[in-house]
Amino acid sequence: MRALGKVVRSGVGRRRVQTLVIGLATMMAVATSVLGGSLLVVSGAPFDEAFAKQHGAHLSVQFDAGKVSAGQLSKSGDAEGVSSAAGPFGTATVIPRSDGAGPGWPMTVVGRGDPGRDVDEVVLLDGRWPTHSGEIVLSANSSLFPTMGMKVAFPDLSGGPTLTVVGVARSVTQTADAWVVPSQMPALTAPGSGGYQMLYRFTDAGTAAQITAGGKAVTESLPPGTAVGEQSWLTVKKTAERDTALYVPFLIAFGALGLVMSVLIVGNVVASAVGTGTRRIGILKAVGFTPTQVVRAYVGQALIPAAVGTALGLLAGHLLAVPVLAETEEVYGTSSLAIAPWVDLAVIAGVLSLVAATAWASAWRAGRLRTVDALAVGRTASAGRGRWAARLAGRLPLPQPVALGLARPFARPARALAMGTAILFGALAVTFTVGMGASLGQVMKAKAHDAADVVVPAPLPDFGPQGPGPEKRRKADPAAVAAAIEAAAGTGKYYSAATVRATVSGLTGTSDVIAFTGDASWGGYTMVSGRWIDRPGEAVVPTPFLAATGTRIGDTVTLNGLAEPVTVRIVGEVLDPRNDGMQVFTDASTLTAAHPDLTETSHHIAVTSGVDVTGYVDALNKDLTPLGVTARAGGLDAGGDMVVTLNALSVTLTLMLVAVAALGVLNGVLLDTRERVREIGVHKALGMTPRQTVAMVLTSVVVTGLVAGALGVPLGVALHGWVVPAMGDSVGLRLPGSVITVYHGAQLLPLALGGLLIATLGALLPAGWAARARTATALRTE
Repeated sequence: MRALGKVVRSGVGRRRVQTLVIGLATMMAVATSVLGGSLLVVSGAPFDEAFAKQHGAHLSVQFDAGKVSAGQLSKSGDAEGVSSAAGPFGTATVIPRSDGAGPGWPMTVVGRGDPGRDVDEVVLLDGRWPTHSGEIVLSANSSLFPTMGMKVAFPDLSGGPTLTVVGVARSVTQTADAWVVPSQMPALTAPGSGGYQMLYRFTDAGTAAQITAGGKAVTESLPPGTAVGEQSWLTVKKTAERDTALYVPFLIAFGALGLVMSVLIVGNVVASAVGTGTRRIGILKAVGFTPTQVVRAYVGQALIPAAVGTALGLLAGHLLAVPVLAETEEVYGTSSLAIAPWVDLAVIAGVLSLVAATAWASAWRAGRLRTVDALAVGRTASAGRGRWAARLAGRLPLPQPVALGLARPFARPARALAMGTAILFGALAVTFTVGMGASLGQVMKAKAHDAADVVVPAPLPDFGPQGPGPEKRRKADPAAVAAAIEAAAGTGKYYSAATVRATVSGLTGTSDVIAFTGDASWGGYTMVSGRWIDRPGEAVVPTPFLAATGTRIGDTVTLNGLAEPVTVRIVGEVLDPRNDGMQVFTDASTLTAAHPDLTETSHHIAVTSGVDVTGYVDALNKDLTPLGVTARAGGLDAGGDMVVTLNALSVTLTLMLVAVAALGVLNGVLLDTRERVREIGVHKALGMTPRQTVAMVLTSVVVTGLVAGALGVPLGVALHGWVVPAMGDSVGLRLPGSVITVYHGAQLLPLALGGLLIATLGALLPAGWAARARTATALRTE
């Protein structure tokens, strides 16, 4: 065993390049595997655990109290497939004001006598459950910042009730924004606006189809039109997992690339070591090493750098996970999310087993070699291979060193194939990353809606205490701002966008309602399906809104929380990831009867052709400054931490793959150069200059690099076409063709030449070594 250890250590120290290649390839595979596996665990486990512990509601349904009675709803819990039910609970949509601050956003309040147990057990995070009227428990996800003892007033309701916050709670299925005792509900319910909430658990609720069937069963015995909204637990689960789920397809792609490249690199390195060390193998067998010990020696030479690469990969995976896991820590009130130890152990065992199996298969030939045959074989490769390629290259009008280099891959086809495969994966990764960056850019462009030349941003909402008299901040008048824009010289087309908050029947929390004045179709809104709004009463919404409400184009939804309910018909699906996709875009005249507060209004301007934008902004601001707003050039900011993280991850992992590919080329060219050292000495003796030697070595990888790059680009495009839509699906977004089809003919050629660049980078060091080799030394080498 001591002799075997010496052989292993000697091999690792002697083959430094091969050791580095195996270590880096293994590090890449381990880092992506740890990160991807951890995100799969983190994205699902916390919600599933909390849902099971709190007996979350599979379906929450909002009913119109004017069309159905509480007794009828109680009987719906006996429908087929219902395992348990809770309710009916009285519900109301109210607009709070907390401790003298400005008006809050609409919220859904539910009357419950206790936190519940069998269905949707509400977990108290602080304080206690309300015991009598005048007390309220706020959800941890409420738009208000919950503070114990805080006063919450409802000045828009009759009598202006004021409640005291006595607790903070969380419902895993987000069934309400706040809870009060049932006796409090009459004071919080405006005439004709009350509702009931029923919570159901089904025997089978694992798919959307089963939830739909359960919803039909519980409403079958009720009068038509009584259910005005519903929310599935699957929608809440997908929303909770959205941030981490986005990374999973992306990391699966890079993890697969890293694992495959690790297998190829390890197999190629070990096979090359066996091929070039045949005489050494014969010597080992002659001094008493058994075939199994010889194979184990080569496996050990692969496992040592793989073990080091695994340790570095674990460290890199944990570091890369920090910014990703940080985005999910607040979902369940978790103070810290960490990578599960079993994920580390599984990745370590899997990768090292894969390396060992690959090395064993590649080294098996060493064990089968007869001692006499191994001792009789020299280092020089057979001269008979690739003669036809050499003759063909010699007829081309090229310098002799270039012709010799171009013919070289055909003398060692297996080695050229191994190098080409490494280059292919490098070109594939670069192509994929370029496409990923372009797609994310398109998504951010759709998010920003920055087609305007000039923007007058909306003033921030005032949630602070309202000071009396002149201390109270003056609100900008949108009509006055619009008049100043229209009167300004150089104004082309423009529109204004006012944001109000409303609730949607059946859903908790608020949705942004963006009301346009003027034609906003040119403002950079990317349609996925349907059409843009062209008359009052119509709306377009993002994909997550359709999923959360269970609607599709042509259906109607009711917006609550305004002066009166507003019903809109959905005519289009738009790409917009802001506010988790819970937005409604409509015409301002649609909301006229609801008397919305339009102080949060932004104005978007396209100047006429030839007008200097900077001069236009300066002139416009002279009129806008007295109104309390300021114009600026360009669109709204579209940046996001998630996009920065994704771009940084993709660039980092791509650079690692390219480095592995270049080192794979370095390993292959180095072995080839050392095998040909006597041949190179002959060429130098016949007059080949160092510069010509470098040209010969570099051109030996040109064909391989060009072919691998040409194959890697379409594979990278195909990978992008699978990963990007999968990432969209993971966050509930359907992506239009403009986001997926981002490659253009002018880009593909430079990307294809990227394979040649990787090959050249890998061959530079061996080319320099060959050029510096002394002729006499090379000729004496055998």
